Amino acid sequence: MADLSCNLAGIKSPNPFWVASGPPANTAYQAHRAFEAGWGGVVWKTIGVPIVNVASRYSALNSGTERMIGLNNIELISDRSPETNFREIAEVKKRWPHHAVIASLMVESREQWHEFVKRAADAGADGIELNYGCPHGMCERGMGSAVGQQPAVAERITSWVMEVATIPVIVKLTPNITDVTAVARAAKRAGANAISLINTINSITNVNLDTFVPEPTVAGLSSHGGYCGPAVKPIALNMVQACAADPEVGLPISGIGGITTWRDAAEFIALGSTSLQVCTAIMHYGFRIAEDLNDGLSAYLDSKGMKSLDELRGLAVNKLNKWENLDLKFQRVARIDYDKCIGCNLCYIACEDGAHQCIDLKSPDELGLGLGPGRVPHKPVPVVREDDCVGCNLCSLVCPVDNCITMTVTSGDHEPMSWSNYQAKVARGEMQPMPPHP
Repeated sequence: MADLSCNLAGIKSPNPFWVASGPPANTAYQAHRAFEAGWGGVVWKTIGVPIVNVASRYSALNSGTERMIGLNNIELISDRSPETNFREIAEVKKRWPHHAVIASLMVESREQWHEFVKRAADAGADGIELNYGCPHGMCERGMGSAVGQQPAVAERITSWVMEVATIPVIVKLTPNITDVTAVARAAKRAGANAISLINTINSITNVNLDTFVPEPTVAGLSSHGGYCGPAVKPIALNMVQACAADPEVGLPISGIGGITTWRDAAEFIALGSTSLQVCTAIMHYGFRIAEDLNDGLSAYLDSKGMKSLDELRGLAVNKLNKWENLDLKFQRVARIDYDKCIGCNLCYIACEDGAHQCIDLKSPDELGLGLGPGRVPHKPVPVVREDDCVGCNLCSLVCPVDNCITMTVTSGDHEPMSWSNYQAKVARGEMQPMPPHP
C-alpha cells in the first residue's frame, strides 16, 4: 500500500488531506471529529480580532439535479475570541500530536502580527497560514484580498511575520488577481516557507427576480462574496500549476479549490501540490468523505506502482506549455461505438449548431445496425464524416454515455510543426505562408 504521509515545509501529517480554514474548522469539537474521520490536518478558521457575522451567509449555484456545484459565502473570520481559539488549538494538538494543526491568522498591525504569531506557536500549532485571500468584508478593512492583491504589501506583512516566526509559515493567495505568481514570488522574497491557493473568488451566484436582490439576502441588500466548490477547480488547478512551474516561486504548495474526490486530489498533486485542503465538500457531505479520499488516492497510487505521493507530485507541471508550441499537425477524429449509442443525437446537435458540421444523421438500416440500446426502428443515428472532423472533442463532451464517442489519433508518424516553428521557417524563407481556410 502506498505511503500517504505528507510533509509540507516541515508540517507533517499522516495523509495530505487537510480541512481548509472555514466553517468546518471553527472549533475543537470539529477538529476532533475530523481527525476521527481520517483527516490528516486542520487549518483553523482564521483567527483575528473577533467580528460580527450577518445571519444570511451562503448562496449556491446548482446545475440540473446537481446541488451546490458552486458555493458563495459572505461569512467572515472567526467570531470567537483569540483566547478561545488558541486554547482549543492547544487542546486539539495535545490529543492529536501526529496530526497537523495550522493556525490561520489575519490582523492589521505589525504589533498584532507579532503577537498572534507568537500565540499560535505557544498554543502548539504546527504552522501558520497567513490569510491574504478573503474577497469580502475583511478586505474592506484593509486585510484579506486587499493584501493579497498587492505584492509589495504582502511581502511587507510576510516579512513582519518572519521576524518572529518559529514554526513554518504558509501564505494563502487570492485568485482575484491578474497574475497569482506575483504574490507567490513576494511571499518567497519575504521568507515564507510555503504557499496555499486558491482562496475564494469574488462572485454573485444569483439574483432573486422578484425582489431583484442577489443571494444571500440581508435585510433587502446583498454583497459580493467568496466563490468555492467544484466549479472553481479549473481555476485553482491553473493557478497551482502556474506557481509550481515558476522557478522564482519554488515553494511547497498546499492546493485548495473544489477538491471533492480522490481524482481531484491526484490532479492537484500531479500539478505540484503537497498537501490538499478541502472545505465545501465537507460542508456538503460531512467529514466522512475522508475515507473515500484516502482509500481512492492510495488505490490509484498502487495501480500506478507508486510508493508515495512524492512519485506523483509535479508529473503534470511541465505538460503545460504555450499554445504556440503545440503541434499543428496532430490530428484525431471522433468515432462512435454504436453498441453504446442510445440515439439521443446530442452529438449531432452540438456539432451542427456549435461546432464544425461534420456529423450526419443516417438510417440505422443504411449502416447495417440492429436496434441496439435506446434505438428505435428507422430513427436516424449520428455518423461522423472523418474527413471533415477537426477533432475538437465537443461531441464526446456532450455525449451522456461514457466511452461511446472516443477521440482517435489519425495523424500517425509526422514531423511536428508548431506555430512558433512555422513562423521561424517562414521568416527564414523555408516555407510559404499558409493559405487561409476556404
